[in-house]
Amino acid sequence: MNRSKGWKRKAALLLSAVMVLGVLSACSGGNGGSGGTNAGTGGEPPATGTNEGNTGEAKAEPLKLSFMVPAFETELPGKDSPVLQALQEATNTDITMQFVPNSSYGDKMNITLASGQLPTLMVVDRNSASFINAARTGAFWELGPYLQDYPNLSQANPIILNNSSVDGKTYGIYRGRVLGRMGVTINRDWMENLGLEEPKSLEEFYALLKAFKEDDPDGNGKDDTYGIVVTKYAGPWDIMQTWFGAPNKWGEAEDGSLVPAHTTPEYLEALKFFRQLYEEGLVNADFAVMDPAVWNDPIINGEAGVMVDVADAARRINEKMQDKEARDKPYVNVFQAPPGPKGHRDMPTSGYANVIAVSKSQVKTEEELRRVLAFLDQLNDEDMQMLLGYGIEGRHYEMVDGYIHPLVGPEDVALSTELRSMNQMLMFIGPETPTLESTEINDKVAEVQALNEEIVVANPAEPLISDVYAQKGQQLDNIINDARIKYIVGQIDESGLEEAFQLWLSSGGNDYIEEINKLYQEAQAAQAG
Repeated sequence: MNRSKGWKRKAALLLSAVMVLGVLSACSGGNGGSGGTNAGTGGEPPATGTNEGNTGEAKAEPLKLSFMVPAFETELPGKDSPVLQALQEATNTDITMQFVPNSSYGDKMNITLASGQLPTLMVVDRNSASFINAARTGAFWELGPYLQDYPNLSQANPIILNNSSVDGKTYGIYRGRVLGRMGVTINRDWMENLGLEEPKSLEEFYALLKAFKEDDPDGNGKDDTYGIVVTKYAGPWDIMQTWFGAPNKWGEAEDGSLVPAHTTPEYLEALKFFRQLYEEGLVNADFAVMDPAVWNDPIINGEAGVMVDVADAARRINEKMQDKEARDKPYVNVFQAPPGPKGHRDMPTSGYANVIAVSKSQVKTEEELRRVLAFLDQLNDEDMQMLLGYGIEGRHYEMVDGYIHPLVGPEDVALSTELRSMNQMLMFIGPETPTLESTEINDKVAEVQALNEEIVVANPAEPLISDVYAQKGQQLDNIINDARIKYIVGQIDESGLEEAFQLWLSSGGNDYIEEINKLYQEAQAAQAG
């Protein structure tokens, strides 16, 4: 029997019962299934991936898992979350969630890896030196040889698998992301009040930011607005650098060799622009220390007018502004990056956002591994994607004309807490799910992401694994990131930047460049052969 169809029939029955229980108890509810999937059978996965429960076989004991994921909110699901309970019922598991604030996730990941006390499953940065070392020394299972045995995981994109591999081996299942995901979210009312259009050049983008600072875009007669909000998450700077023609981390020189982005003249031009934004008060002065968890707040509260991040941030910002005062027209709009001196360019994702690795200290046998992989495979089923992404139908969302219509707003704290950050478990490999309802803002987000596919700038070194970076990557990155911040805020000039770049070279950068180019040449030779 088709796994998805079988699950849907059982889910309908279970959900009906759960929703009745939800009336009786605020901590009940779920969108479960038979509980007899191959996540609970162990051994070789059956072809269908399901156990219909009518064979007379005893149901296996729930699989105990611990799962460490990043969290983007402060109030998070507890063990009594109906969403978590529905997940456990559907997959015959007993899951202990470890939510770690995203702003400190990298540090927590490194500490966890160093301790050796690993959870069963954890989201890890494939580029992290600590993860690469742990993978190479046998802390995690190599999953590549097993993926073909599972209906969803076998559909993993081979290019993204390669991009997310370590030494060509799959030590974690990638969490898929839209390649052209970036966008520029802008306050729609402010644009209309000042008669501004979509920025079609870097000059127009600057003019818009300046107008948002100086021309009273909200019409209250006060000097209380500014252009763009940035936090200590450096993503917006990285994105905007590409607008100026800087490479995406590594670029190809005229002689065919790879050079780091910060060594290019385009990088310096971008930094000069960022410095001007800071000097003129067009970006928040506290960007270097601002918590990313409150990144949206200045736009929602009418203080800032622009955010450079993923395009779908526009939807979330609009929803929160609608919660304050509902109206038919969106409060924000979202656009592609403005073209720069080298044409229309933008930063892509890598096709994935970190990977989910399986710990050998918790999963000791191949039989146990297969059961864990069956669980991960099932998370990619349509119904599991819907559950972890949107919650329980009738409780957190409803289907309207084939589209998802959320029922929970930020003011519904109890209900929204049941679901928050549960989607960080998802990989999005396999079937596509229904989408959010067709609205003006949703359609614009989809349009921008589709158009971006033509302008994203690839990183030619994406799949290359550097031993130098594994040992010194964090130190090298910190040198460049610290120098960029100091230059933007005026603590150093161009000579100070050059001193930082020389420090980068002498601290391992020279070896890093040499090794990356060696690996790049070998990869090109292998492709040619």
